[in-house]
Amino acid sequence: MSHFSEIIETITVRCDLPAASRKRALQLVAQLLADDLISEDLLFDSLMARERLGSTALGEGVALPHCRIKGATTRGALVSLPEPVNFEAGDSEPVDLLFVLIVSEEETTAHLEALSVLARIFSMPQNRSCLRACSSDETLLSSFLAQLTQQGQGPGALSA
Repeated sequence: MSHFSEIIETITVRCDLPAASRKRALQLVAQLLADDLISEDLLFDSLMARERLGSTALGEGVALPHCRIKGATTRGALVSLPEPVNFEAGDSEPVDLLFVLIVSEEETTAHLEALSVLARIFSMPQNRSCLRACSSDETLLSSFLAQLTQQGQGPGALSA
């Protein structure tokens, strides 16, 4: 796993995904990320188990739900919600931007590097505003990948 562009694609990006709750948002993302090897139910259960350990909300309306699953292929989903939902964020702000990351249990270092890069990207107000202004899946993805490049991450490089 060396580039975000290798783990996220237009089919795992949703602009204005209609979800009325954190649980529903994670159910819908599990549908996007499920494949022949990892079921939607396993993904959803794993994401919810991680949330029970503590909210993955960063604050400022952003959450980075993530989990490690044995045998999973690393992949991600980027989602914006038309109406923010409660994610039990430390700043009490509801969440409308999510990047969901699924990694293999064996990829501890890459998992932490990816979360670090994502936290830096989403910590910048101009990046969040740009993503919230997107009106299609394609523009949401291209804007996100452009932000990675602007932050010195190359064309979506994961290295910190």
